[in-house]
Amino acid sequence: MTRSPADTGRGPAGDRVAEIVTFRLSAGADVDAFLTAADGMTPFLQSTGAALSRTLSVDETGLWTDHITWTSMRAAKDAAAEMMQQPEAAPFMQQIDGDTVVMRHAPVRHTLTME
Repeated sequence: MTRSPADTGRGPAGDRVAEIVTFRLSAGADVDAFLTAADGMTPFLQSTGAALSRTLSVDETGLWTDHITWTSMRAAKDAAAEMMQQPEAAPFMQQIDGDTVVMRHAPVRHTLTME
């Protein structure tokens, strides 16, 4: 198996950062409307030039995870701060129970894509 720089954490790709946000939806939130609002965030993410991928998942207890891979820690933190000022963020954020939000950032040390 050949490893890329992203796999080893060396080189420019080694600067990649995962933003992991867990949360629950607000009482009465509509899942389809929430997913539509999440899609509405795509133009902002693309406009940063630093978002590499995004995965949104939910477990059997209703705990959601928004996992975004960024080109760097600075890009991730700048985008997180800027997102709150974007009009398209409002429909997304309004459906999230703010008391349940936990955000963290972590350097990516290994990536494997099997698609």
